[in-house]
Amino acid sequence: MAALVGLVVGLTVYSWLHNLAGTDVAAATANAQALQSLERSLNLDIELAANQWLARSPVLTQSAVLYYRLYYLPLAAVLLWVLFFRNEVFPTVVRTLIVMAPLALLVFWLLPMSPPRFALPGIVDIVAEHDLFNRGASRDLTNGRNHFSAMPSLHVGWSGLCAYAAWLGARGTHPRLALLAWLFPAGMVAVVFTTGNHYVLDVVGSALLLTTSIAAAAAWGRWRWARTLMSPVG
Repeated sequence: MAALVGLVVGLTVYSWLHNLAGTDVAAATANAQALQSLERSLNLDIELAANQWLARSPVLTQSAVLYYRLYYLPLAAVLLWVLFFRNEVFPTVVRTLIVMAPLALLVFWLLPMSPPRFALPGIVDIVAEHDLFNRGASRDLTNGRNHFSAMPSLHVGWSGLCAYAAWLGARGTHPRLALLAWLFPAGMVAVVFTTGNHYVLDVVGSALLLTTSIAAAAAWGRWRWARTLMSPVG
């Protein structure tokens, strides 16, 4: 129970700090324009074409919005499953989360980024137009949320953490089935592009964030294990 309470408190604090970072609109716009220029030079600027493709399909549009809005439900379910039924991997998952959250906040504070739906001409804000729960909320700059944290995409980052936790918990008993968990962040990558919420390089940033956090958490775990071995007994 203490672990669950700590998880909820930590995520609440993270959300509060995240929303405090989204205030510098001018810097966010300038950074987005610089990122778009870099993507064009690398021939990675697929966001507009992907967005227009999705906007022409009403069925896929609504599915994408639901996927984007409700992604936290699989994440919460996997974290609870690992906590209560795969407790041996829970410390690894929590360490990864503890590293990942402040690293993401640091980037948000240092590099505010307007998403394509604000900074890329021609983009349809699909979530704002088709959200079943709170239509227009993604464009409401007065609702206290951080709208300028496109880099890295934490929809992709948290989905990746969810897949990592599920993979860790299932690989021992169902190794092939465990690999299917990675379809969740793969689907999220497609959704954040097509809905106009993130750039290609945002997703690259998410991948770097997750792999760095996994590596740091592994090093942390080895350090704790070494300290345990060196501690005097009795």
